[in-house]
Amino acid sequence: MIPVTQLDLLNKVREEIQTIFKGEGSGHDWWHIYRVTETAKSIAKKEKADLFLVELSALVHDLGDHKLFKGENAQEVLISNLLKKLNCDNFLINKILEIVKTVSYKGANVSTTPTSLEGKIVQDADRLDAIGAIGIARAFAFGGHHNRLLYDPTDKPTLHNNFESYKNDKGHTINHFYEKLLLLKDKMQTESGKALAIERHLFMESFLKQFYLEWEGKI
Repeated sequence: MIPVTQLDLLNKVREEIQTIFKGEGSGHDWWHIYRVTETAKSIAKKEKADLFLVELSALVHDLGDHKLFKGENAQEVLISNLLKKLNCDNFLINKILEIVKTVSYKGANVSTTPTSLEGKIVQDADRLDAIGAIGIARAFAFGGHHNRLLYDPTDKPTLHNNFESYKNDKGHTINHFYEKLLLLKDKMQTESGKALAIERHLFMESFLKQFYLEWEGKI
C-alpha cells in the first residue's frame, strides 16, 4: 500500500466528490458539500475537534445518501470503496463511516445522535445548510426536482416516528419546514452550531409569515 498524506487524500477525495455530484439538481450538489465542509471546518476549529476527520467526513457525507443513491447499504459500500481506492486503511474508513451514519435526518421523532465530537460537528454543518436562506432555496429545489407541490393547505405535516415513513413521505414543500427545517435549531449538537442556527431559524419564520400572507392575497 502506497502511503498517502492527509492533504493528498483530502485533495483526491474532493476531486472524486466533485465529479460524482456534478450537475445534481435537487440541492445536494457539490456546492452543498462544499458549504457543509467549510462550515464544519470552522466549527471544528472553535470546538477543538480533529480537523482532518471532520473535513474528510464532510466531503463524503452525501455519498450513498438514500435521497440520491439506490441500494441497501449504499452509503457504507460507496464510501468504503472510494476510500479503499485511495489507499485508506480500515481503521480510518470505519471512523469515517461511524461519523457519517448519523448525519442524515431520519424523521422528527427518530434519534440520530452522533457518538463523537467530529460526528456532532458534521451533523450540525449539514443541518445548518438545510435552514436559513440557502435551506429555503434547497427545499424548493428538492421539491421541484421530485415534482412536489409548493403548498397544499389541506395536507397537514406529519412528525414521523420512523425513518421509513419519513423517507417515503411525498408531501408538499411547506410541510417540510414543519417536519424538519423548523426543528433543526433545537437539535444542534455543538454550542457553535446552536449559535449559528438562531438567525437562520428566524429567517425561515419570517419567510413563512410572508408566504402565508401572499398565499391568501393579503399583501
